[in-house]
Amino acid sequence: MPSSQADWDAKHRLAAETPPSEPASIVRELLPLLPSGPALDIACGTGRNALFLAARGQPVTAVDFSSVALDILEVRARGMRVSARRGKDFRESERPSRRGLELIQADLERAHLPAHAYDLIVCVQFLQRSLFPQITSALRPNGVLLLETYTRAQLEFPEGPRNPAFLLEVGELRDAFPTLCVLFYRELRAGQGIASLVARKLDNHG
Repeated sequence: MPSSQADWDAKHRLAAETPPSEPASIVRELLPLLPSGPALDIACGTGRNALFLAARGQPVTAVDFSSVALDILEVRARGMRVSARRGKDFRESERPSRRGLELIQADLERAHLPAHAYDLIVCVQFLQRSLFPQITSALRPNGVLLLETYTRAQLEFPEGPRNPAFLLEVGELRDAFPTLCVLFYRELRAGQGIASLVARKLDNHG
C-alpha cells in the first residue's frame, strides 16, 4: 500500500487511466440502511462511493489527502452531471446541505471533523483509530456510520496492506464505537480479511 502523499498521487494517476471503480459492494448491499441526508466520505480516493451517493441526490463531503484523487473525482463528477465544488477545510466548508459534492483536501491525522454535521459517514479501506471519537461526534442523532477495512487476517493473503498498524484486530471493529448501536457487523476471510460495521448514533448520545 502507498505510504506517502506522492505515492498515493502516483497510484491515483494510474487509476485515472482506467474506468471508474464500482462503489464498494457493502455500500450497494446495505444502501437501504443508509440515510440520504448530508454524508461524509472519509479517505474518498477517486470517489467511487461519494459519486454513488451524490448521484442519488445526496449532499456529500468527500475528503482525501491526495489532491490528484480529488482532481479526478471532480472531473468524473462533472462527467456524470453531479455538481462538484472545492472546500478549503472543514472549518470554512459550507454546511453540508447542498446537493452534489464538496471536495476537501486534508491530512486526516490533523483534521478536525465538525460536530453533529452528518447523517451518514462512510469510511472504506482506511483505518485511523484516532478519528474514531471524532466520527462519533460528527454524526447527527440517528446518523449512521458505515466502516469497512482490512483485518490482520489479510496477512494470510498475498496482496493488500501488510502494515499491522493499519489492520484491525479480529473483533476490534465491533467494539470500536461503544456509544453507537450496531445494525450490521461481519468479518470475512474469503480472499481477503475484512471487517464491516454499520452502526447508528442514538438520540441520547452527544
